[in-house]
Amino acid sequence: MFKHLSIQQLPGMDVQLLDIRDPQSFQTGHIPGAQALTQQNSAEVIGGLDKTKPVVVCCYHGNSSQSAAAYLAEQGFEDAYSLDGGFEGWRVQFPDQISTGEG
Repeated sequence: MFKHLSIQQLPGMDVQLLDIRDPQSFQTGHIPGAQALTQQNSAEVIGGLDKTKPVVVCCYHGNSSQSAAAYLAEQGFEDAYSLDGGFEGWRVQFPDQISTGEG
């Protein structure tokens, strides 16, 4: 079962952060430290994660990330979170903390 994480809880947490938005949106702006997760790279990215370390999934607004976090929980991740509010919530809360490019 996945959990919800608020944008205010994320800063300072030691997590694996996955961004499931489209590649163009990710390159335009993403949360620092996020890794792009696409259908094309999902096996490689998920295979490289530590199942004992918290993993947070981010999408646009916090809706699609719930399905992805549930999937990760089913795959054996101990602490899988969906970021409530998604990238748009982060952008509003922390406008000076946005990375661009491949990540």
